[in-house]
Amino acid sequence: MYSNFPQYDLASRIQHTKFSSGFDMPSIRMDRVEMPETQDFKQVMSGLVENLNTEMNAPDNLLKDVMSGNQNVDIHDVMTAMAKSEISVNVATQITGKVINAYDRIMQISV
Repeated sequence: MYSNFPQYDLASRIQHTKFSSGFDMPSIRMDRVEMPETQDFKQVMSGLVENLNTEMNAPDNLLKDVMSGNQNVDIHDVMTAMAKSEISVNVATQITGKVINAYDRIMQISV
């Protein structure tokens, strides 16, 4: 009836585990342990600062392109970049406040 919609065989795509099936078969999901790549605090914060710096410079770069007559950049792009940079500053301010509060709480713990 609807030929434009893709047809999926959902029953064959379900991954059964030893909890959901009636058989005593090993579970792939239960046996696998993933070790996520973790960065230290300094790397995370430096990455956030670099991203913030990029977001802060984007409106200036786009405005320079508009002023030079680049047809690929519109004033709406500049306004969008300005809004994104404003949001990024607000988020960075909130994160900084939370980190400082957490540090203060840690320093108040008596050992």
